Amino acid sequence: MKVTWLTQAGFLFKNSRLQVLVDPYLADTMGEINPKKARKIPVDESFFDIKPDLILITHDHVDHCNEETLKKFLSASEKTITILASESAYKHLLPLTEDHNLVLLAPHTVWSEGGITFYSVHAEHSDRSAVGFILDDGKKTYYVSGDTLYNYDVIDDVLDLVEDGVDYAFLPINGRGNNMNAKDAADFAYEIGAKNAIPTHYGLIDSIDPESFDFEDKIILTPYEEVEL
Repeated sequence: MKVTWLTQAGFLFKNSRLQVLVDPYLADTMGEINPKKARKIPVDESFFDIKPDLILITHDHVDHCNEETLKKFLSASEKTITILASESAYKHLLPLTEDHNLVLLAPHTVWSEGGITFYSVHAEHSDRSAVGFILDDGKKTYYVSGDTLYNYDVIDDVLDLVEDGVDYAFLPINGRGNNMNAKDAADFAYEIGAKNAIPTHYGLIDSIDPESFDFEDKIILTPYEEVEL
């Protein structure tokens, strides 16, 4: 699976059959609301040339469910895009997605497309309908927690699906806005038996050092750089 970090909690997962966008935030909406939260990493406009087959939105916060970003992908697409969205994001996106396939993604929902299976799991966040998910391409498993705190129910959800641990866990480390800090995220990664862990949700509007994520088999991604995982 080829993976590109789009800053904050945004990702592009890509194989030969499917392009999946997760929580893309290619705007500066927070900076417009509060200049102190303006982007520190510029937007790579070339990513608006991507033609996603599926978009997954974990919850309805502006840096995850971003209208400005999503409108560009949805309006430019000549094909029907599947949009998997948490309950709050689903309600938000209903008026924008009449030409596409909007699916409500509650915890424990399963969706299969293009040879990939998506398993949604609980997330412990201020948006009470927030979800994380496990992406299974038949070869490896990729757990994207979305915004979440360290929580036993979340851990149990993941281990119920992947008893031997996920191959790659993508976890927030900013420690604000009801997210895990770097210490809790590392403990969480060990608890779910992650073989590799990738810190996310940092560096865009803060100065958190990803090296503070003290997990032995961590992978620090470079924004907009595609890697094979």
